[in-house]
Amino acid sequence: MGEPLSCWSFMEFGRKSESEQKDAASRDQTGDCNGSSLNGSNNGNARNTPEMAIYEQYRNRGKITPQLNGVSHDRFNEKPQKPLLPPFESADMRALAESLCRDIIRGSPDVKWESIKGLENAKRLLKEAVVMPIKYPKYFTGLLSPWKGILLFGPPGTGKTMLAKAVATECRTTFFNISASSVVSKWRGDSEKLVKVLFELARHHAPSTIFLDEIDAIISQRGGGSSEHEASRRLKTELLIQMDGLMRTDELVFVLAATNLPWELDAAMLRRLEKRILVPLPEPEARRAMLEELLPSVPGEEELPYDVLVENTEGYSGSDIRLLCKEAAMQPLRRVMVLLEEKQEVVPEEELPKVGPIKGEDIKIALKNTRPSAHLHAQLYDKFNADYGSQIL
Repeated sequence: MGEPLSCWSFMEFGRKSESEQKDAASRDQTGDCNGSSLNGSNNGNARNTPEMAIYEQYRNRGKITPQLNGVSHDRFNEKPQKPLLPPFESADMRALAESLCRDIIRGSPDVKWESIKGLENAKRLLKEAVVMPIKYPKYFTGLLSPWKGILLFGPPGTGKTMLAKAVATECRTTFFNISASSVVSKWRGDSEKLVKVLFELARHHAPSTIFLDEIDAIISQRGGGSSEHEASRRLKTELLIQMDGLMRTDELVFVLAATNLPWELDAAMLRRLEKRILVPLPEPEARRAMLEELLPSVPGEEELPYDVLVENTEGYSGSDIRLLCKEAAMQPLRRVMVLLEEKQEVVPEEELPKVGPIKGEDIKIALKNTRPSAHLHAQLYDKFNADYGSQIL
C-alpha cells in the first residue's frame, strides 16, 4: 500500500501554473494547510503573522473557503464578496491596514436623525452635503460634485459626534471613527503611512465616512515655533495630501471632522474642509424636547415645571441637560437610600421599597447642583462662524 495522501500531497497533485498562482495571489484568495504557505510558494514555510491574521478574518467571516485541487468548495454557491483589504505593495502596509481594520472599522452606528433634538440647520447642511449625493448621484456631477470635507465645530457636548454617526447610519456607509491614537505611531514613518493606508481603505470600502474626532489634536497650525516636531509636521502634510486627493476623484469618500477649537486649525486644512458647520448650544425648543424625553411626566402625579427648566437652562449644552435630568432623577432614589441605611440588615430584592416620582423640589435642587460647562467661548464660536461658517439663508 502506498503512503496516505496528506494535505500537502493534494496540493502537489492540484498545483496551479505560475500565471494562475500570480492571479490568485493578487486576489488574496489563499487556502491553509497546517500553517503552510499556499500563495504560490511550495517550500513549506509558514505564513507570516499579519497575513495569517487576515486569512483567519476571512475564514471566520465566510469570505472565502479553503481550496482543494484548485477548486473552491462553496456549499452555499454565493458570489464572492469584496475582500477585507485592498492589494498593498508591501507587507508593512498590509500590517498597518490590518491594525486599522481591527481598531476602527465599525458597523452601522444606529443613530437616527430623530434622536438628535434641534440642530435643524446643521442637519439640513449635512443632508445637502453628504446624504443627498449618495442617494441621488445623478444630480451631483461636474461643478455640483459633492463636498468631500466637512467640519463640525461648536461647544463641547452639543452633538457633533452624534451628527457624524447619524450621517453614517442614514447613508449606510463604512464608518471609520478616527482619533489621534489611531494614526499616531512611535515608529518613525509609520504615522504618515497609517494616514495613507486609512484613505486607501476608505476608497476600497466606498461609500465610506472618515470621522476625525478632535481634529485640532492632529492638525493644529503649522510653524508654531520649536514645539512642533518633525514627525508631527510629516503627519500633517500627509493628511493634507490625502485630503487634496479626495477632491480630485469621484469616489464617495467623505471626511467629517469635529473640533471644539476651530480657530487652532491649520489654514490649509480649513481650505480642504469645504463645509464648516456650527453646532450651537440648544435653543429653547430643543431644550424642552430633551427635558420632556429624559424626564417624562407620570400620569396622576405632579406635572413637572418644564417652562421653568427651559428658562433656567439657557447656555446649557445637550450633555449638561442630561446631567441635570440625571441629578433630578437621583433625588427620589436618595430618599429611598436613607430608609435603607437605617436598617441593619440587607433588604431582599423583592422587598425593596418603590422609588417615588420626581417632584418640583427635586428640579430646584438639580438646578442648584448643575452648572453649564460650555458657554464660556460662545462669542468666539459666533465670530468664527461669521468668518468661515456655512449657513443656509
